[in-house]
Amino acid sequence: MRLVVTGKSGQVATALAERGRAAGIAVIAVGRPEFDLSQAEDAETVLSQAKPDVVVSAAAYTAVDRAETDADAAWAINATAPGHLAAAAARLGVPIVHLSTDYVFEGSKPTPYVETDTTGPLGVYGASKLGGEQAVARATDDYAILRTAWVYSPFGNNFLKTMLRLGADRPELRVVDDQVGNPTSALDIADAVIGVARNLMARPDEASLRGIFHMTGSGEGSWADFACEIFARSAELGGPSPRVTRIATADYPTPARRPANSRMSSALLAKVHGIVMPDWKRSTADTVKRLVAGS
Repeated sequence: MRLVVTGKSGQVATALAERGRAAGIAVIAVGRPEFDLSQAEDAETVLSQAKPDVVVSAAAYTAVDRAETDADAAWAINATAPGHLAAAAARLGVPIVHLSTDYVFEGSKPTPYVETDTTGPLGVYGASKLGGEQAVARATDDYAILRTAWVYSPFGNNFLKTMLRLGADRPELRVVDDQVGNPTSALDIADAVIGVARNLMARPDEASLRGIFHMTGSGEGSWADFACEIFARSAELGGPSPRVTRIATADYPTPARRPANSRMSSALLAKVHGIVMPDWKRSTADTVKRLVAGS
């Protein structure tokens, strides 16, 4: 299987490259500066040259706060580019797996979100990601949109790495405790994407495999819970272990509003694709071990 993945320097593309090597899958990562996939001709060129079996649309403008004042760039990367990529994939007759986000929801539901719940993004980032979902669905029928959340890994910039970096210098960290979600390892995302891609290839006419699915780590917690878990595992390895003080969102104002409830149920992914996402605490422990112990 040959996968073309966009967002070549991102967490998911890096994780896919690692997991692809282990599985004997060719992973071709593409993106800026060589290609601007918000331009239709670049999307066409990339896919016609790479000849993938499945396209993975993982590139994203993820600077949530900056998006509020940089909306054009957010929409170009999060909405326009996936639409062009999906259209090019459709012309080649190959499926596309597109990654989306919990931020398409406004976060007031008291229970985990399911795929059929009404969307209602609170800011530019979420709105542009929802626009990307819609652009993909308009361009092709052969797609799986995978909504994920709170992504972390040993690669790039993410909450887990930030906590370890700050925790190495500070005795105490103040972390928001009234936003709840599902921390999700990029390596677990990569495994799931490979599984979904294989299913789409193997059963090209099975409509149930297409559509929107939620794909997050099993279990839930607040950002403060996540931080406490990171430092508990770090302490076991002799790494940073500052005190975590739990605070409210109101105590840490940001330009963009965040959903208070980011929890999503991945039951449909398990039922239809046979993919059960690992427990986030286990994956967090694995990631902390790689970063703190170097193994």
